[in-house]
Amino acid sequence: MKKRELHIRTPRIGLIMSIVLATLSTNAMADTKVPVLMQVPAGNAIAWNAPATGHITYVCRTSPTDATKPVWTVGSASATLGDRSGNLSGTYTSPPETWKSADGSTLTGLEIVRVRSGTERLYDQLVMANPSIGVGLLTGVTYIQRLVDTGGAPPHKPCTSSNVGDQEEVAYQAEYVFWKPN
Repeated sequence: MKKRELHIRTPRIGLIMSIVLATLSTNAMADTKVPVLMQVPAGNAIAWNAPATGHITYVCRTSPTDATKPVWTVGSASATLGDRSGNLSGTYTSPPETWKSADGSTLTGLEIVRVRSGTERLYDQLVMANPSIGVGLLTGVTYIQRLVDTGGAPPHKPCTSSNVGDQEEVAYQAEYVFWKPN
């Protein structure tokens, strides 16, 4: 009888989950308003807390998992980012997830956690930042949290085979929190 070898492959999601678990185990700056999965690792501090007003454009599309069932999917998003004084300080657009500061610094990122806190609003999000382009406020940012206050949920209008291709804009308000190593 031949001996069988067991080979286990670790998919990319394993790497991402390892990062998330490491984040959870080392987070000393827990914020009780932020779900545990959304917390940023210790050693990072808030660099910019930007109130945002924006919209999500949903598109009625055939489901990738069931061709007989159309679903609302996010087509694009945009928001204006402010500061605590109410001044315009930057923008957010997606896809790809891109943040631009008024000083010209820009960055993109990779979503690592998504948390839905109700059906009537867009999901909260934790993003791992890519290195910034340009020098300014976004230089050195490691993580970005999107903490949704209101809105952004998929449209209430049904998405059916008769309206595939339809688009609906939904407004949202959120807080984008940018973190840098301290």
